[in-house]
Amino acid sequence: MSQQPIHLTPAGIPETILNPEPVEAQAALALALAQSEPERRAAVAAVVAQWPTFLDAWAMLGILARDDIEAYAYFRVGYHRGLDRLRQNEWRGSGYVRWRHETNRGFLRALAGLGKSAEIIGEANEEQRCKDFIVQLDPDWNADSTLAALQMPTTP
Repeated sequence: MSQQPIHLTPAGIPETILNPEPVEAQAALALALAQSEPERRAAVAAVVAQWPTFLDAWAMLGILARDDIEAYAYFRVGYHRGLDRLRQNEWRGSGYVRWRHETNRGFLRALAGLGKSAEIIGEANEEQRCKDFIVQLDPDWNADSTLAALQMPTTP
């Protein structure tokens, strides 16, 4: 059994907050994203190769993808890796996973990207499942949240 605390909202609904990524993985992703355009995607791919469970790195690969199918594949991997991480953190298929917690953003970004990619490639059922799921996880989520989640972060 995990030692993760179960967070309850005021309504008693469980809320999962993922553990942070290793500091060195976060630093490596920030450095990769600061690369110039031609090198950025390869640098992010190198981060994923070193830390294959790093959800935000998978989501960034989706954002940096060369075409719609590649984006769909990267977002799908990030989404499934995220489900694994959620389960390791005592999530049992229901409850909140909110954007306001920085450590949840990689998973939600991958899920939003999967939904958007499904829309682009014409997979309407998958698109709707993703939209429904993300609002169940974070009731404050809306179309503007999706747009914000799928923007390339600005580097200082």
